[in-house]
Amino acid sequence: MAKKKKTIRRWTKDDLKTLKSLAKQKAGVTKIAKKLKRTTAAVMVKASLLGVSLDTRG
Repeated sequence: MAKKKKTIRRWTKDDLKTLKSLAKQKAGVTKIAKKLKRTTAAVMVKASLLGVSLDTRG
């Protein structure tokens, strides 16, 4: 089975707006990650760098 090639996607202004909006609505990390088509780890790291509090329960 071939490995997937890792690609780096830049965070757009729309991505950041969506992240902040969903975090404010207390959406879970997994829901935000699915909406942004990113990993939960990527979402948590970006939120931490922005100083955005996330609901980590799901």
